[in-house]
Amino acid sequence: MDYPMPEQRYLLTARSIVKSFGPTNVLKGFDLSIASGEVHAFLGGNGAGKSTLIKIISGQFERDGGELEFDGQAIGASVGGQVAAGTIAVVNQELALLPHLSVAENIAMPRLRRGTAKYSERASLALAIEALSLIDPHFGRESADRPVSSLTLHERQLVEIARALGSGAKLLLLDEPTANLTAAETGRLFAVIRRLIADTGLAVLFVSHRMREIRQIADVCTIIRDGKTAVDRVALDAITDREIVECMGQSVVMDDAAAKSAEAAEAVRSDQTAVSQASHAVHGGTLRIERDGVSIEAPAGAIIGLAGAPGGPSSLIDALTGMATTGAWIITRDGTRVSYAHPSAGARDGVGFVSGDRSNKGILATLPIVDNLVASSRVINRRNVVGRAEIEQGTQLLAALKIRAGSLWDLPATLSGGTQQKLLIARWLLLKPRLLVLEEPTRGVDIRTKREIYALIRKMAQQGTTIVWWSTEYIELVELCDTVLAFDLDGKPTGVLRHAEVNETQLANATGMAA
Repeated sequence: MDYPMPEQRYLLTARSIVKSFGPTNVLKGFDLSIASGEVHAFLGGNGAGKSTLIKIISGQFERDGGELEFDGQAIGASVGGQVAAGTIAVVNQELALLPHLSVAENIAMPRLRRGTAKYSERASLALAIEALSLIDPHFGRESADRPVSSLTLHERQLVEIARALGSGAKLLLLDEPTANLTAAETGRLFAVIRRLIADTGLAVLFVSHRMREIRQIADVCTIIRDGKTAVDRVALDAITDREIVECMGQSVVMDDAAAKSAEAAEAVRSDQTAVSQASHAVHGGTLRIERDGVSIEAPAGAIIGLAGAPGGPSSLIDALTGMATTGAWIITRDGTRVSYAHPSAGARDGVGFVSGDRSNKGILATLPIVDNLVASSRVINRRNVVGRAEIEQGTQLLAALKIRAGSLWDLPATLSGGTQQKLLIARWLLLKPRLLVLEEPTRGVDIRTKREIYALIRKMAQQGTTIVWWSTEYIELVELCDTVLAFDLDGKPTGVLRHAEVNETQLANATGMAA
């Protein structure tokens, strides 16, 4: 005799969720169910509505319609009380730390739920070290009392995750948590999540565009497309990567190492070599970088990758862009030593920079889209007022980059995270810098947007701009770069990989980090 299976009880159920921002309908009746003891992958393209739903669940946004139920109880328009009670913890795509407070204060603050709660510096330090040690014990011991403003983007990501992991919540919402982590740190994070699930029955909603990570950690997936549920609670082992991408509406751009054949890779490299030779006369600058006996030369139009633990690439990026003194780095252009006292001096000398930390070092959140598009030219030309020519340029850039915006005067918050990243790159398109330095430029963007960014960068290289690209995703470096400067775990350069050496295995060996 067949017995009916009992209906599964979910920790969180969202039914027919609706949310609009002005005339833009983001969520159009979306459904989602999350069970305790599972990692639930939440997938979709940029602008599909993933971050909006997470902010509704965590109480940062109020929904316009639909129902939410948490742990058997119906929840009103806002679930901020659940966050305050410690039952829901969230790591947003744009980090939400207070830079003027210490790491320990940021981690301890959510636990001070009453206005009269007494703060203990000793207890907070111990809590911070314990929480950070879940992922990186050394970082926890040395950084607990540091101000958040002194941390790199990579370190801030660790703090944000540690704060959520140590909260004791029943539901953990992770929006691109590994975007700034190394492979080793990602592995440790996944181990902590598995342990918490086994010990406490934790439920995790996990957002990532990295298919390899999704396969490593998630049990089931739900796919959102254009604000609606395209796939509802399908086991990961019952759906292929290609089917996932097709359900997201991005079937033409598979982000898979196998998708790029050896012939295509060689064609890209041949094109870069030819472009470098042809454009050298246009920009007239061979960049040479040297430190600790390791040197690399980048002719105009070359795309140079940086691989390894964040300390090494970050120090070089700071030296190239004028954010710090060159220190141990020797940087020359056509034999002349280069050093900048300030990033604006670098910009006026043709050095562009795109930060991976778009919320703190990139997007001008309180200014309209047009100001964001022309921000770099404003620095270079020392102008403050939007002119007619800039409005025309902004309109052209939106069209060229296929950015859908209601108006040039809308705020960047009306755009998805991936589209905001395209704005940062667009700042430099018309300026044609001699050098463009990119720090994790595809952080938190979907497969299609990644491909669009790759195309933009290749086009700039073809026009003679030298590109320096730092990414913790080795597959990106393999696809884009003919030459890669590798760093060890202590941040020191270990050598230069060229041509066939640029593969995931060699990069892992050169950096001491798993691919």
